[in-house]
Parts: sequence; C-alpha cells; structure tokens
Amino acid sequence: MSGWEYWIDRGGTFTDIVALGPDGRLHTTKLLSEDRGRYADAALEGIRRIRGDDPAPVRAVRMGTTVATNALLERKGAPTVLAITRGHRDALAIGHQARADIFALKIEKPAPLQALTIEIAERMTAEGAVLRPLDEVQARTALQAAFDAGLRSIAICFLHGWRWPDHEARVAALARAVGFTQISTSADVGAVIRLVPRAHTAIADAYLSPPLRHYVDQVAAGLGDAQLLFMQSSGALAAPTHFRGKDAILSGPAGGIVGMAAAGRAAGITRLIGFDMGGTSTDVSLYDGAFERAEQVVVAGVPLRVPMLKIDTVAAGGGSIVQYDGARLRAGPASAGADPGPAAYRRGGPITITDCNVALGILQPDLFPAIFGPDGDAPLDADAVAAGMAALADATGLAPHAVAEGAIAIAVETMAQAIKRISITRGHDVADYALASFGGAGGQHACRVAEALGMRRIIVHPLAGLLSALGMGLADIGALREQTLGLPLRPDSDVGMEAAALAAAAEAALRAQGAVPTATRLIARVRYAGSDTPIELPLAPAPQLIADFAAAQRRRFGFVVEDAALVIDSLVAEAVAQRPAPPLPPAPTGPAPPPLAVRDVWLGGQQHAVPLFARAGLPAGWHHQGPAIIIDGSGTTLVAPGWDVTVDAIGNLLLDHGGAGVVAGPVAADPVQLEIFANRFMAIAEQMGVALQTTAWSVNIKERLDFSCAIFDAGGHLVANAPHMPVHLGSMGDSVRAVMQARARDARGIRDGDAYVLNNPYDGGTHLPDVTVVMPVFVDGTATPDFWVAARGHQADIGGITPGSMPPDSRSIAEEGVLITNGLLIDQGRFCEAEMLALLGSGPWPARDPARCLGDLKAQAAACARGAADLKALCAASGTATVQGWMARVQDHAEQAVRSAIRGLQGGQFAYAMDNGAQISVRVVIDADAGSAVVDFTGTSAQLPDNFNAPFPVARAAVLYVFRCLTGSDLPMNDGVLRPIKLLVPQGCMLRPEAPAAVVAGNVETSQVITDALFGALGLMAAAQGTMNNFTFGNAAHQYYETIAGGAGAGEGFAGADAVQTHMTNSRLTDPEVLESRFPVLVEEFAIRTGSGGVGRWPGGNGVVRHIVFREAMTASILSGRRIVPPFGLTGGGAGQPGETIVRRADGREQRLASTDRAELAAGDAIIIRTPGGGGFGPA
Repeated sequence: MSGWEYWIDRGGTFTDIVALGPDGRLHTTKLLSEDRGRYADAALEGIRRIRGDDPAPVRAVRMGTTVATNALLERKGAPTVLAITRGHRDALAIGHQARADIFALKIEKPAPLQALTIEIAERMTAEGAVLRPLDEVQARTALQAAFDAGLRSIAICFLHGWRWPDHEARVAALARAVGFTQISTSADVGAVIRLVPRAHTAIADAYLSPPLRHYVDQVAAGLGDAQLLFMQSSGALAAPTHFRGKDAILSGPAGGIVGMAAAGRAAGITRLIGFDMGGTSTDVSLYDGAFERAEQVVVAGVPLRVPMLKIDTVAAGGGSIVQYDGARLRAGPASAGADPGPAAYRRGGPITITDCNVALGILQPDLFPAIFGPDGDAPLDADAVAAGMAALADATGLAPHAVAEGAIAIAVETMAQAIKRISITRGHDVADYALASFGGAGGQHACRVAEALGMRRIIVHPLAGLLSALGMGLADIGALREQTLGLPLRPDSDVGMEAAALAAAAEAALRAQGAVPTATRLIARVRYAGSDTPIELPLAPAPQLIADFAAAQRRRFGFVVEDAALVIDSLVAEAVAQRPAPPLPPAPTGPAPPPLAVRDVWLGGQQHAVPLFARAGLPAGWHHQGPAIIIDGSGTTLVAPGWDVTVDAIGNLLLDHGGAGVVAGPVAADPVQLEIFANRFMAIAEQMGVALQTTAWSVNIKERLDFSCAIFDAGGHLVANAPHMPVHLGSMGDSVRAVMQARARDARGIRDGDAYVLNNPYDGGTHLPDVTVVMPVFVDGTATPDFWVAARGHQADIGGITPGSMPPDSRSIAEEGVLITNGLLIDQGRFCEAEMLALLGSGPWPARDPARCLGDLKAQAAACARGAADLKALCAASGTATVQGWMARVQDHAEQAVRSAIRGLQGGQFAYAMDNGAQISVRVVIDADAGSAVVDFTGTSAQLPDNFNAPFPVARAAVLYVFRCLTGSDLPMNDGVLRPIKLLVPQGCMLRPEAPAAVVAGNVETSQVITDALFGALGLMAAAQGTMNNFTFGNAAHQYYETIAGGAGAGEGFAGADAVQTHMTNSRLTDPEVLESRFPVLVEEFAIRTGSGGVGRWPGGNGVVRHIVFREAMTASILSGRRIVPPFGLTGGGAGQPGETIVRRADGREQRLASTDRAELAAGDAIIIRTPGGGGFGPA
C-alpha cells in the first residue's frame, strides 16, 4: 500500500476516524466535531494527528458527514425559492393536512424550508397533455424578482413533472440564465409520483446542497490530490461532484449499517439486526444479505422521498431523562443532550439512563475516561448520581437500584418495540438474527434488548464504537436510479426494456464519477392494484415475481388476496463499483489476562461480584460466562447472567444466550411495570394499524388513514386505542360490547377463531361507512374470551343513495347503505366470503363494489389477527393473569390523570347552533374535591328529520376526546378516561336518536359541534372550523370520498393553525398526482384561504380553497356545516369566516350549494370548496 487511507464519520458531537496506514495497520481517534479554539475542521485535524510526520501521502479519504442533517435540523440551509404549478403555492404548507398530535390543542406545524414560493403558469395532465402551456415570460419575470431579492437557490416542482419533465427543464434553463447557482428540479431528484414529497425533496436538495458543497470544497482543499468520496444515505459512496444535499441526510448512520453488514459477513453471520444506541436516540436496522431501503422518511419534520437505508430511530439513549409523574416512572423521550448531559457529567444535568448504569455499577467511574469537570480531567460524578437516585427512590417508594433497573427496563422496552417494528411486523423471525450492537451505549443494554426479543446471539465488533467510520472504508461507490412505472404485472409481462434503460442510467451516473461498474442490482416494487404499499423484490421474470410477491405478502401479513391484480409500481437500479474489503488485523493471541477489577454490580435485583476486563488484551478464543463487564476506549459491554462471551479470530465479542438469566428479574414495582405495560398495549394497537394500512384496498384506509385499531379487556373495556382517528376513540367499545351481549344470547356463542362484523348505528356502530371487525382472543383454551381486539375502517362505499355512502339528503338509515348487525365474518377460521358478498349486495341500495369492501374486511381481519397474536405472545411471556391485571391498572391510571386535570377546570355551559337550525346545548358541572364532572346535554335539539343525528357512541367519543386533550400528557386512551365523568344524554334527542333515523352526518359533522361546544363551555378554546367538509363524487366506475381541512381555533397563548384537520378527524388527503392518475379529475387549486380565520389577540387559523374540475360526468355531494353559522370566537375574539361550496359550470355559470347538497356535473364542470376559518381568542 503506497499511502494512507482515512475513513471518517463526522457526527454532530464527535468525529470518529479509522485510518489504514501504509503498513496495513489500523489507527483510530475521536475528536469533538466543533472545537474552534483548537482546529478549523475535525476531519482534517484527525488526519493530521494520526499521520504525524509520516511522509507517506494521503491516498484516499472516505467520509460521512452530518453537515446536511445539521443544516436541516437547525434550518441553516441556503435561502431557497420554490417554483410550483399555479394553484398549488401552499401544497407543502398544507401537506397531507393531518396533525402530528391529535390531542394537542396548540397545533404546531414544521416551518417551511423555502423562503419564497412563486407560482408558474403551466399545467400538464397525468397523461401528458398540455392543459396550460408554459408562460416563459411570466416565469422569467418571477425568477428575476426572486433573484433580485437575493435568492440564489431554486427548487422547481410541477404537477406530473416526474413523468413529463419538459416544463421543469425549461424553467431550469431560465433560472440558469437569470443567474441562480443551485437549481434542483423534482424530475431530477426523483422521477416518482406524488407531488408533495417530491417537492419537499427538491427543496431540501436546493436548500442543503450549497452548505454541503461549501464543506466538501473545504475538505477537498485540505487534501490535495487524494481521492475524496462521501457516504450517501443509500449506503454507497459518491464523488464530491455527485454528492448532493438530498443524498446526505443519513450519511453517517448509513456507514454504521455498511460496517455492521461487513462485520457480520466476516464473522459468518448474514442475518443481523443493528442496534446503535447513542446518547440521545437509538437507531435500529435490519440486514438480511441485502440492504433494506425506505422510500420515504421524515427528517426534522420534512418528508423526503429519496432512497435511504431503512433506519428507525427512537428517542431512547444514554441521555434519556428518568422522571416520575406520580404514577409512572418514565425514561425519555426527553434527553439531557450533550449539555448539560447526565448528572454524572458534572454539569448539573438530570438523572438519565447513563446515570442508572453508574448507580448499578455497570459503569465504574475509575475505569471510565476522566474527561469531565471544568478542566476536562475529572471522573464521572458518582455522588451526584447517588443524590439523584435517592430523590427518585423517595418519590417512588423503591430502592435506588430498583429505580435504576426499572428505568433501564423501560428504555429497553422502547428499543425492543422499535426492533419489532422493523422485523416481526415485516415477517422476519428475530430468533434467526444476531443483534449487532454498536454505538457508545449499545453494549450496556444489548443483553437486555436481546432477551426482550428472544434473540440468542449478539455480535460486538472490535470497533463497535467507531463502526460508522469503519463502514465508510468498506462501502462501495454507487449510483442509484428509480422510476415509477405503474404497469400491470401478469405472467406475460415484460419490463426488460425499462429495466435495461434504468440500469444504463445508473451505470452512466457511476462512470461519470470516474468509477467502473462491477455489478448492477435491479429491484421491482410490486403491489396490489389499488394499494399503495409495495413490496421490494429482486427483479425476475414475471411468473417468478408473482410467486415471490405472494410469498412475501403471506410472510409479512399472513394472507394473500387470491386473483387480485398486481402492479409493478416502480423499478430501482443500483450500479456499484465494488472493491475488495481491506484486511483487518486479527485478535491478539496469548494467555487470558486477569480482570482489571471485581466489583459489586446490581443485576436482576441482586448484587453480583462481577469481573471487569480490558478488551484490548483479550486473545482469540477467550471465553467467559456472565456476568462480566468488558471495557474498551469506545464503549462498555455487559455480559449479563445467562450469557457466555467468546472472542473470535478477528476480535469480535460473540455473546450467546445459554440460560434464562436474571437481568429481567424482580422489577415488578408499580411505576415501572405500569409504564412498560402501557407501552406494550399501545404498541400492539399501533402494529394492528400498520397491518391494516398496508393491506387495505380502499383509499380511505390506505391513504387517508380513516381507520382505528384497539385492544380491550375481557369485559369489552377499551385498554389501548392507537391514535388514528379521534371520532373512533371510545366508540369501538360499544361495538365490542354489542357483540358480547348479542352472542351471549346466541345458542352458537363465541368461539375461538371467530370474527364478527357490524356497522349498525343502533347496535354498537356509528354510521354505516364505518365498518368494525371484532375478534375474540382466547388464551390457553379458556371457555370465554380473555381479551378482544377490533379494527374499524371507513369503507369507500357501503351502498346507499349516492356513491361513497355519504348522502347529504338521506332521511332514513336505509338510504345510507347496507346495514350489518353482528354478522359472522370468520367462522372458526373460515372467512365467510360468499355470505358477506350476498349481504353487501342486498337491499334496495347495495354496495357498488362488494369485492373492494371484502378486500378491506380481510385487511381488518388480518389486523385483528395480528393484535390477537401479539396479545397471546405477551401472555406467554408474562402470564395471562398478569396481563389482565395491568390492563386494569392502566385504566386506573388514566382515571386518576383525568381526575387531576378536572380539578383545575371551571364549569360552564354553552349552546352552539347548527346550519340546519338544530342546537347542541351542554352544561359541565365540576366537582373539584372528587375530581369528577357531569356533562349534561339536556336542551339539545330533539331527533332530527335529516341525517345530523349522532348515535350515543359518537357523543361518548367526543367527550372522551375533549377530556383526554385536557390531561396534556401522553396518557394512553382507554375507558379509564371516562370513569370520572357522568354523561347525561336525553333519550330521543339528536345525540341519542331512535331507529330508523338517518345518522350519516352525526359521526362526521355533529361530533365536531359537540367538541367545540364542550371547549366553549369550559372557556378554553374558540371553535375550530366545526365541520369535516365531507366531499364525495362518483359514477358507475369511480367512487371517491375525502374530508377537507380548515382553520383551527385559538386559545389562551396560542393562535389557531392554518389548513389542518381538527378535533374529531385527522384523515389525510390523497396527493394530487395520485388523485388525478386514478380519477378523471383535475386539482386546479388547493391553497390556504387567507383572511378566513377570526381576529383576536390570538387569531384563528385560516381555512383552505379546494378547486376540483371534472373530466367525466359525476354525481358530487357535499356534507358539511358552518356555511351559515360561523365558528365562534371566545373571550372577545372574532368568529371565523363560514365556508361555502360553489358549482362552476363549464360555461362560467355559478351555483352556491347548501351545507348539505348534491350536484350532477358534466365534463368541464367544477366544484370550489372554501372551508371555514377558526375562531379567534381574546380581543384584538
């Protein structure tokens, strides 16, 4: 070897460097990434320190950097202008319109990256027709104005530009002529469908590339003629000229996965789960002989659609803060960060997971680097740790070691759940994988995490603390290209030409970097027609691809939809220039060294005399039974009781589970187990939701996320409801109890393997489109169910007098669709397909597409099966009685949290009128001593002749939602929330109607009025838009339904958010490119309705304008409110503007629709919906 080669991971806090010297030996160092008083750049300084006076040249530098990530997190990129199709200036501000936290009254949305948005007069259809020619004069004028304002970076994204890029290319040429120095077009950053994420990615590229280029040039200038390569988020290296902002977001972490895979291959292990635990967070990943990549990720609130290695991050690290809330011991998600850091770091920090390891003796201050204190030479502060642990012990009533072990158990549970999400829920058996532990804190917790998952082998590389830097040296140079196809997959399908062209493009991109391709990998993303969840498969002949998809689908989701049409969604080509892995030094040989010390360490509630060894002196073949602690310069590895450790020939620590161990021993103290089981119950509900979303057929479920999943105890009481759709919260328990009561009277009874289906609003349902699947869970052959699980989804069409089953003018339940009362969906394992098809096709207005309904019902059943399996696994691990006991306790805890919140409220009353003349009246009486409330709806209008009647479960769900919002914490949603509340709803009023009253609007519209009225009665918040703006259209071939965002209400100390879903809905909106590709419509405009929010000290949020043009004859319906009565302001704040719905005919005539109305539309006609703004709070 003729010179030095450096592999560098420049992180946010530290820069890690591994150097391969001319003599073949490895050298390592770690520096602070920022130390302006000592050096200008950590990477160049590290090279200088390692190289010293050696005359051998620097031959190559391979590095990953967080420069782009930090610029994104800190919003310190280049000021950027976005050029977008006219009518879509606010596309990114609106996004998918859902809010991140459904229980937050103050809705916070990420700040946009772009400094300016300009609209360009141009328009293409999905098919490539030019609707509006590009106006180059207008475009140049707008570009010049942005340039004159000082902007030099531009992102260009036009509707359908991914497929028809001519307009983007022409505007890019104009921008270049004007003088812009950074130009990113969406077609260039990723030729994939979906306007919003593609535009975000183009902006991120334009925003991040200039600061990234500045850093790259700085490093290159300091290296002379050395070859310089940078790690991309995809896991491949790129030349500096091809290293772009969009590809640099996960530059450092990607190196860790590459290093992990190489370490595993060298040890003969090809199935690995990466466990990279740092100070603030933990990254988990999976390697199964090939890298897994994510199509879309969200970083710093920005959704990015760019190929990245699939890395899941959870807020659990060594710096996770440990605290007690009076009932639950918490570990994270808040972190002490680098400053002040843990209490032991001598900066006055809080107690953290790191401090727990100090308290237990796993981290020994005298054997840990002395780098703390004002002079950077003091050891860890054991006294500060002891004082902090004593305070927590006094608060919880536990011994200090029990607090420490409990907090670590909670953090381990969080990390184990993250690993389950990337493995078990994707059809991988973790028992077949080894846990690859790296990162500064990984080794301290690897045994506990592995035990929680049932994994029996752990590998810890000799450079585990520097594995990301090592990965830079072992990575290939690569170029990746992807393209959306959307072509049918049949046995005779052939995409060879498309694949060859894409492979050629990837290989050309690699040659442009001066590299010679040695291999090209082709991937097909295959999905069901109508689905949006593709599965990545190696490209193969069509028959093999079909078989591979079926196998992967069955492994991941447990079922295959027979005879369903398949689609090749997109292709991916990755060309690489491989190089032989450089040889790594072997482990030393010789006799086993004695331990550095033997110390008392708390493990599993007992003190053990544990030997501590220096890793550097451990020879190949060294073996030891746990407990033991192994220390090196970059980390500490705990070999827990029940584990053995062996050093292999290249110095890996191989940990094997040889017994039951005691680490997971007596931590059964209430604050600890309450937190653990609450997290486990919620995780089960959330994973049910993942299964449902990824297997559903209808847009409502898979894209709009109009569904909910929940688990219940044996009595049908809600235990955990994943935060999907607020209007479903609490109301599914009525569905479960309806099944229980009906089947108790049924001679057949409830049987293992059954599932039931219902939508009857007068027997456990809410409105007919929301169909609920209920499944009993039997454990250990019991005679009656031990638990229940349920999944509710909004069907695209369940029949009724209008397509989409949301008729604005229904007058009886029969006109709203097919009524299902406690039907048997699965009979002891047999899916009752014929019976369900007959039911869906029955009645005067049957479902228009029963097969699609059936597909969603199968997905809901699969979600329930996932929940049932997870509950059984939890019982097998913890005992059924224990699980049932903690189900009761989490409800008790929710009750106490709500009682505490109620004590701080003032009662009141409010009457809120509706557009149809009805009124919701509510009076809230607070008993502060008992922490209870009476919510009385006496005075509310009687049952209505229209469809705004709301079944009692809807009112119950709205009350539960409001009081859950008031707790201001991450309290699990369960039936305990309603225990302190007495709910009075008179029989026969519009909130407790009697059959056969129409109810379709009650769930979606009246529920919003109830929540606003309750917040008004409590004096806490002005009205939100107060409607869901239910918009449906369809004909014999198409049916579509959406709800449209509006303005949020303001409250004390916060303004209402613009253009967001509020209160009882949180459904997403279909991307305009997808909508136009699947339906004969054009989204002419979707923008914020400026000035529609109420004035006030805290102004209300603005609504939106949505303008849809129809290309075929359709029936369109609007089911809405707040067109006459505006959203109220509070305490002197102004009302929001009411909404309006306009039909604009092709000839220009306009017709205003009523709040609930329908229209027959011809080709060329349009609907314009202006949604209400939120009310203001306080006098302006």
